[in-house]
Amino acid sequence: MNEIGSQTAVVLFDGVCNFCNSSVNFVLDRDAHQYFKFGALQSEEGREVLQKTGQSENYLESIILVEKNIVYRDSEAALRIARKLNGAWPLLYGFIVIPRPVRDAVYRFIANNRYKWFGKMESCRIPTSDIRSRFI
Repeated sequence: MNEIGSQTAVVLFDGVCNFCNSSVNFVLDRDAHQYFKFGALQSEEGREVLQKTGQSENYLESIILVEKNIVYRDSEAALRIARKLNGAWPLLYGFIVIPRPVRDAVYRFIANNRYKWFGKMESCRIPTSDIRSRFI
């Protein structure tokens, strides 16, 4: 991939977060066109994408979506991902009309409590062979 997110979009997620890993599974199951590629924020590849997009290499606060070389975070990233999924999920993109500070406050509340509510793993997820091509 020459330009990050030019042919596909890259989703960077917290690789040790149980909620984040479940969310990746959710997207994998509903991304029929295989538009999204995934990478853990903690991985070497994830840190490389962060660096190339001008983000801190130690960033773990939010999901990051890189689409057509534009970086999206927080609620905007989540809504843009939902917009590309099969089924009724693209309807969630309608929440984009809610002012960003309000959307992001809800997102941040969930993100700040994700380990307490959903737990975390000792190490990052290792993709199985059947989905390895979907990871950077």
